Amino acid sequence: MVAVVERLVLGDIATGEQTGTVGEPTVATSGQRMMMTGNWFASRSTDGGSTWAIQDPFTSFPSAAGGFCCDQVVLYDRASRRWVWFLQYITDASGSNIARVAVSATGAPGTWSWWDIAPGDQDPAWSTFWFDYPDLATSTEHLYISTNIFDRNDRWQGAAALRLPLQSLASGQQVAPEVFATTEAGSLRFTTGAQDTMVFASHNSTNTGLQLFSWRDDEPAVTEASVPISPWNEGPYTSRGPGGAEWLARVDGRITGGWRSKGRLGFAWTAGAAPGRPHPHVRAARLDADTLALLDEPDLWSLTGAWAYPATCPNQRGDVGMTAFWGGPTHPAHAVGWLSPDGWDMAVAATSTHGPLQGKWGDYLSLRPDPRRTTYWVASGYLLTGGQDRRNVDPQVVVFGP
Repeated sequence: MVAVVERLVLGDIATGEQTGTVGEPTVATSGQRMMMTGNWFASRSTDGGSTWAIQDPFTSFPSAAGGFCCDQVVLYDRASRRWVWFLQYITDASGSNIARVAVSATGAPGTWSWWDIAPGDQDPAWSTFWFDYPDLATSTEHLYISTNIFDRNDRWQGAAALRLPLQSLASGQQVAPEVFATTEAGSLRFTTGAQDTMVFASHNSTNTGLQLFSWRDDEPAVTEASVPISPWNEGPYTSRGPGGAEWLARVDGRITGGWRSKGRLGFAWTAGAAPGRPHPHVRAARLDADTLALLDEPDLWSLTGAWAYPATCPNQRGDVGMTAFWGGPTHPAHAVGWLSPDGWDMAVAATSTHGPLQGKWGDYLSLRPDPRRTTYWVASGYLLTGGQDRRNVDPQVVVFGP
């Protein structure tokens, strides 16, 4: 049984009405202090989410490249006691952009130090390329950033994982990131709860295996491995709510959830309909963290509706939680739950009153361990309430436990 203990909704004042139906909300918390980002807002609370104040990403930092837009991720690293805020910027006349990494001890306005990471600074051959679709995670010693790489004609060129020492970031020291790049795998997804080795993953080209990459804190090189899994369908992705409103027109099979806990690695993503599973659903795979052997595939699916956009994370006890969207019989609903011994135990936190225009929802969510309660999690999500306009988007933070 899943217990939703708090649902904190951010209103128009908190977001400055800078919301979008491709919401991409992320949340971070140190306890009473919380921060939430999304397309195209950032907001902060100092009273456990009772009140929120906008921390505008367009004006919080000096402009760079073609200006801010759009992807963001925020997290709080408990070990270094630092807030980390990733902001992605538009391409300039050269066709390139920058990723900005900001760090603060308190998360308050005016307290952030930041570093700009340009594609051409990592590889001269990337001087006219641009970064897009980030992921952010920490190990014991490093901050990890992943991104896809595109040329100025929007053609995918590869993906990169970058890491920066947390100690250097905490002290405000400028340091060049270590870079791992691949042209064989895209949309790299990190494991939460990584400890001293960050493992990240993508799919192989035939959707029959996971491509795994391991980067130890004390090693400069990345090791690679391939793990066979059950074949899955990249589409069809369609789900229609009341009145025939589509909400999965944008979804794809990128891995959006990763975790490490209790000697196991896990990854989750959205798969298309399959025999016996008439709707898009969440595929998952769990591996032995030492041998990388496939242990099981605890999928989340339904005969009546679609599951999509999973994000995962272990709580302080090591139980694995999930935040995701559900829909089909209803308009898009934000749901949360955990991987019990009997499978995924999910509960709907709240349901939209409308479906999105053009059928677009997504692209990612975030889940963090609750720092105040050992068995709880803090999830990001959003809904459409009262209409279909992007200004009807209500971001929300959901605190829940098993």
